Amino acid sequence: MDFGKIEHVNFTVSDPKATADMLCALFAWRIRWEGAAISGGYTVHVGSGDDYLALYSGPAGRPTPPQDNYAQLGGLNHVGVVVADLEACEARVRAAGLSPHSHADYAPGRRFYFHDGDGVEYEVVSYA
Repeated sequence: MDFGKIEHVNFTVSDPKATADMLCALFAWRIRWEGAAISGGYTVHVGSGDDYLALYSGPAGRPTPPQDNYAQLGGLNHVGVVVADLEACEARVRAAGLSPHSHADYAPGRRFYFHDGDGVEYEVVSYA
């Protein structure tokens, strides 16, 4: 059977370049592509060689985030990222001026969450 694999997730942010720079610094990712996008917008693809996040911003300026992503049908609840060294990544998150929260140990790993400046929530998990 040919199993599917997630290649990318596309979501809207206020500043794709700034968000991509932040993600590169936090997760040692790279910008794979950037350029003009649908409806006069701009997109930056950031991630690894196999998968990435497509960060889109439309021409109308800063979008208004929903009050509660988990209550919005079709809302983006969080982006999960696996890292080898959870403590080192948390130190980079703090150094970027972001606030880690909801730390937990669970089988089979450990995790924490943080929100970026647009309110997008990231779950950082380690199975090491």
